[in-house]
Amino acid sequence: SPSCRIGNHVIVLSGSLEGKGRIGGAISISVGAQWHGDVHAKSGVIAGEVIGNVTIDDKLEIGATAVIRGSIAARSLAIANGAVIDGDIAVTGPQPVVKFDEKRSA
Repeated sequence: SPSCRIGNHVIVLSGSLEGKGRIGGAISISVGAQWHGDVHAKSGVIAGEVIGNVTIDDKLEIGATAVIRGSIAARSLAIANGAVIDGDIAVTGPQPVVKFDEKRSA
């Protein structure tokens, strides 16, 4: 499958992408966006769908609209109530997983 390697930038995905990705900066997967493949980034915010493994070197925030079908590894992890995670979760840092209610804008 295709793969991409991106330097220290913020990448925002609002469509769909298939393949492996290694991002030196932050990844933001928007509501309605789909990533099919493994993703590795420095930090991330996921509100869309990932079919693959997610590896984050620092902080990962998973929004209430997120669907992740694969394993997750991150140094710190915050998961909004309502998110769907179908896979193993590993936190590599000292802090426990934070669960939160996402604030919805009116």
